[in-house]
Amino acid sequence: MKQNLTIILSLFTQLVFGQSKQANDIIRDKSFSAAIKEAEKYIDSLREKQDLPGISVCVGNKEKILWAEAFGYADVENKTKLSINSKFRIGSVSKLLTSLAVGRLYQEGKLELDAPVQRYVPDFPVKQYTVTSRQLAAHLSGIRHYRKGDPLDMPKNYKNVTEGLSIFKNDTLLFKPGTKSEYSTYGYSLLSAVIEGAAHMSFLSYMQDSIFIPFGMTHTAADINDSIIAYRVRFYDHDGKKLVNSALVNNSYKWAGGGFLSTPYDLVHMIRGLLNHKVLNEKTLELLFTPQSLENGTSTNVGIAWRINKTKSGVTYIHHGGAIQGGRTFVLFYPESGYIFAVTANVGGALLNVDEAMAVLRLFINSNTER
Repeated sequence: MKQNLTIILSLFTQLVFGQSKQANDIIRDKSFSAAIKEAEKYIDSLREKQDLPGISVCVGNKEKILWAEAFGYADVENKTKLSINSKFRIGSVSKLLTSLAVGRLYQEGKLELDAPVQRYVPDFPVKQYTVTSRQLAAHLSGIRHYRKGDPLDMPKNYKNVTEGLSIFKNDTLLFKPGTKSEYSTYGYSLLSAVIEGAAHMSFLSYMQDSIFIPFGMTHTAADINDSIIAYRVRFYDHDGKKLVNSALVNNSYKWAGGGFLSTPYDLVHMIRGLLNHKVLNEKTLELLFTPQSLENGTSTNVGIAWRINKTKSGVTYIHHGGAIQGGRTFVLFYPESGYIFAVTANVGGALLNVDEAMAVLRLFINSNTER
């Protein structure tokens, strides 16, 4: 009954909010017209230069969405144009969504970040060292990442996140947790099982009920490959210079670390919600955006999923990228000024880097300063 209610609420939210967005397929704030014009030229040139089937972009600040536009095709074969509601594979940017679940459970006193993971996942094998949720979220756990021989090229469906842990759960830790930093999507697979144990419900249901709906993310969902998902794009990769359809994949082993679909609009809207403390309070936001440290005191420049750095002039910026078969995503924002940028493409490979994302945002920041 609860799961059915979740589905009904989700459909209702998409009908109510999705239609208003769909009616406005391009969003342009007139007060930023000059910045938008220059940004459009850059994004369109990027699409042509990298032979991208489609690319979608959004810029906003704490107050509102300033610009949202999509270029190219959701489906090349059928010449179906993208809209700002088109859902892309966001790869490892999924970890940012999962961090919000960690933050909310922490805020509600349901998740002790420094407790052994077995408190929430009793069946996970005890290792030679204690592994905690904080270490999983900050890539300090010693849980390995992908390696040759993993059954990832076969589109196997895991019926739940706990079953997906079978890929790595019996492997030895790479190092004593907290002594090194090593990126691990499997760490997030385990973290999703922790979230289930703390929330007492399935990971995907918790994400829908407690994150996507409260944050107004009406076009974000799990990339379930045998389901009909409205606005989901087709996925492509490059074989040399040739554009080809991506191979069939099944992300059921890594929803938390790389299995979600979303839009730049939803991602910017999500970060606006964070900066305005709509769901998570200031203390929780500080947790997410504070770099963790190794045992020797060295900063990792990674918080709870989010990557935190400073420009040469000392301005903090927070960012993350995602790369997956048929998809590429990048988000970057300045927490102090509140300017946010997100971009997605429906093809694997490189898209843009920190400097290029900053260049787009600079157009809007400078435009605002000049007025």
